[in-house]
Amino acid sequence: MNKHSRVCANIDLSAIMHNMEAMHQNIDPNTKIMAVIKADGYGHGAVPIAKEIEHLDYVYGYAAATVEEGMILRNNGIQKPILILGYIFPDQYEEVIQAEICPSVFTLEMAEELSAAAEKVGKDCRMHFAVDTGMSRIGYQVTEEAADEMAQIAKLPHMIVEGIFTHFAKADEYDKTFTKEQIQKFRKMIAMMEDRGVSIPVKHCSNSAGIAEIREANMDMVRAGITLYGLWPSEEVDQNSLDLKPVMELKTHVAYVKDLEAGRAISYGGTFITKRDSRIATIPVGYADGYCRGLSNTGSVLIHGKRAPICGRVCMDQFMVDVTDIPDVKIGDEVTLIGRDGDEVITMEEVGSLSGRFNYEFVCVLGKRIPRVFYRDGKKIASQEYFDEE
Repeated sequence: MNKHSRVCANIDLSAIMHNMEAMHQNIDPNTKIMAVIKADGYGHGAVPIAKEIEHLDYVYGYAAATVEEGMILRNNGIQKPILILGYIFPDQYEEVIQAEICPSVFTLEMAEELSAAAEKVGKDCRMHFAVDTGMSRIGYQVTEEAADEMAQIAKLPHMIVEGIFTHFAKADEYDKTFTKEQIQKFRKMIAMMEDRGVSIPVKHCSNSAGIAEIREANMDMVRAGITLYGLWPSEEVDQNSLDLKPVMELKTHVAYVKDLEAGRAISYGGTFITKRDSRIATIPVGYADGYCRGLSNTGSVLIHGKRAPICGRVCMDQFMVDVTDIPDVKIGDEVTLIGRDGDEVITMEEVGSLSGRFNYEFVCVLGKRIPRVFYRDGKKIASQEYFDEE
């Protein structure tokens, strides 16, 4: 049995390399890139992607959201720095320090506990300060009092301040006024730290939208997230600013074909009624795979290079499409859910918008029932099977 017949996500590692180089060419030559590969590399496969770009001189390291994500990278041989962007629980401190993973620090209590854990482990804790300049999520506020506390942290035993960062809230909008205010606040915090004798080697604030359009935000490093995968932060970001290639395509095959008379209801609730005698194909993918129920009666797929509209509600494991106007559709024919077939293309942005989600969310929730198959220069090199019996 071909484990990829039902559905698979094809991941183009050559496109990953292309996108990395496109971003590298768009920033200052001395600015490093941190690859954001949280959420299993935005659903693409964090470990294979990290391994693909590990050798690049301009790759500083990787950003993850959780300790578990960071440990997966370390346990699979990733050597470069790993920064945890989110909160780390105290019972994880020793594990993080032992694995030489960098926490984001934004309270004195956290720093003191990390210092004690580092003493116990017998290793230094390399850390980055998180600064809140407008996202209002985590991080120190830009105040003299906060700078005093951060300077105090920098003097704690075993605490090595490797970086300082903030996160943009509106960089993907046409109006960059708020983003420029955030940059000014971040520079102010850096200056306050320098006034206190704390020099921080790696300063970073730019995200994917910043990489595309805000060169003044480059600093020592930028964090490449959605653009690494060939997707755009929003429609308001200039899509001529970077030459990006989509990394993922989602493929399946026709499971069943039947002829139905006019007036037949299709799927749960009978929300679609055939208006003519119709040929309907069943597709063996559903919302349990992350193929959103919001695509019911709105989305389409590609078969034989033509669009086949979704008929009725997307079920947990299957959905139906109208192939009346596509000749000779049969069981086993390839179906493109996301990607190109001939002159037609369905983008992640399209399915994200139609489903009521957006491209970030759609790609992140593609389920573990979907194997990821990795290609380089058109040749299959590996696959990631989440339910491999071995």
